[in-house]
Amino acid sequence: MDAVAALPPLRQTIAAHGLDAKKRFGQHFLLDLNLTRRIARSAAPLGEGTVIEVGPGPGGLTRALLLEGASRVVAIEVDARAFGPLLELQGAAEGRLELVEADALRVEPRDLGPEPRRIVANLPYNVSTALLVQWLHAASDIADMVLMFQREVVDRLVAVPRTKDYGRLSVLAQHVCDVRRLFDVAPTAFVPPPKVTSAVARLTPRPAGDRLADLRPLERVTAAAFGQRRKMLRGSLAGLFTDPVTILEGLGLKPTARAEELSVDDFVRLAAALDNK
Repeated sequence: MDAVAALPPLRQTIAAHGLDAKKRFGQHFLLDLNLTRRIARSAAPLGEGTVIEVGPGPGGLTRALLLEGASRVVAIEVDARAFGPLLELQGAAEGRLELVEADALRVEPRDLGPEPRRIVANLPYNVSTALLVQWLHAASDIADMVLMFQREVVDRLVAVPRTKDYGRLSVLAQHVCDVRRLFDVAPTAFVPPPKVTSAVARLTPRPAGDRLADLRPLERVTAAAFGQRRKMLRGSLAGLFTDPVTILEGLGLKPTARAEELSVDDFVRLAAALDNK
């Protein structure tokens, strides 16, 4: 029998190590092996390169990744308490699991192993969007991402113009990646159960030639436009452009439009205009 499959059930492992989820780490442990294996399968193929997991906790998703054939998993965990069960799992993984004690916001994917690099994670709620934006900047180093967020975050990731969820994160993610909602996860799947439903999304970076080499101008434009989303663009962009009306009209955009009316490509053109100032 596979040594990982032979490990005690996660609930037993958690109890043996006295491990409880901490709010300050945004932790909600995912214990349902059928569900974690579904997430792992969504990230296939796993048999080559490096699978990067953030916030493994007691190792529920980590087990699933190994059971689904991952040849190399690098698990980044900031909570030293989790290393008891993770070290047991590392022993059973027979060289396929590397543990890194670190804040994932301070780690670059390219430093974690050979390509292709896939990030698969049940992300801590309190840093999920910050991590995603960091990875969007590093998209050239990442082949694919299968990530669990609060459902409202996935709503924003896939939102289209003229809807309430469409915003800065929608534009950044959709410009860099093909974004697909996969499935929802009920609060009852977690210990302790969160107050919100979660959702899993797959984000696949587009070829480098199809996206901006530098996302910072796009971040600035979307931050200004959506930071005052009820304002007309001629007003919300006044802090970025000396004459926003001329810039907007030159791009065929209405100065009286609001941020939610612009497409992702419209924002990319605005970012290029800002970059060329």
